[in-house]
Amino acid sequence: RDKWSKKLDFLLSVVGFAVDLGNVWRFPYICYQNGGGAFLIPYTLMAVFGGVPLFYMELALGQFHRTGAIPIWKRICPIFKGTGFAICIIGLYVSFYYNTIIAWALYYFYSSFSGTLPWASCDNPWNTPNCTNYFGRSNVTWTNFSRSPAEEFYTRKVLEIQKSGGLYNVGGIHWQLLLCLFLIFTIVYFSLWKGVKTSGKVVWVTATLPYVVLFILLVRGATLPGAWRGVLFYLRPDWGKLLSTAVWVDAAAQIFFSLGPGFGVLLALASYNHFHNNCYRDALVTSAVNCLTSFLSGFVIF
Repeated sequence: RDKWSKKLDFLLSVVGFAVDLGNVWRFPYICYQNGGGAFLIPYTLMAVFGGVPLFYMELALGQFHRTGAIPIWKRICPIFKGTGFAICIIGLYVSFYYNTIIAWALYYFYSSFSGTLPWASCDNPWNTPNCTNYFGRSNVTWTNFSRSPAEEFYTRKVLEIQKSGGLYNVGGIHWQLLLCLFLIFTIVYFSLWKGVKTSGKVVWVTATLPYVVLFILLVRGATLPGAWRGVLFYLRPDWGKLLSTAVWVDAAAQIFFSLGPGFGVLLALASYNHFHNNCYRDALVTSAVNCLTSFLSGFVIF
């Protein structure tokens, strides 16, 4: 079985898997909704007693058995071999919506090369009379029916919701999005087709670039007027929320959603390690990086 050419390739692969939209977008929202700074207490407890131990267990199992998500359960207990197939089916479902989100991002990237950004004005064919442009204007009347240019670009140009009659009639195929989605699946395939020999090199870009973007956005956001108010909204503690069971449930869901145990990816990544690799230290380092990234992205978002 192949092995990672460098230890850093494995660490970046694990970090690249663990750090995703759950850190950058979902954690700040959940933290703000569940008591701000007070939410960090249940989040830390759930990480220490739930998320990190499972994270370490998956790395240890994958490294010890040196197999992927399907055969490893047959080795542990033959009656559990269906678990591996279930994990792969879940991974397939996840890849559908994650790659679709990336396809949207690619479409936005392509659309940004126009002279005037299409989501910055209401003078486009897809805009409605409810479109309200507030860019460069100081006195704007906003009603319950008003829609921003950015919202209408997403709903009426990217998704073309106006052409859908509901779940039973979702409309035609948007060929630009189909092309973006096909390109994303092609990139993913060629990133993985030679195993760790290619994926170990790709993660040097996919795992480090988000941090570069986060740092740039953090510096830019910190220089804007009223940036400190966003930080207060993010971290002002509401200790009364800790008495609610829903807050603790959200903390547990967030740490599992963020670290990603149970998807079989950690099993597969760790199976390419050397048998005597210190996976305990790897679990602590990558889990700490993951949780700190979640905390940092809250400042970027707010």
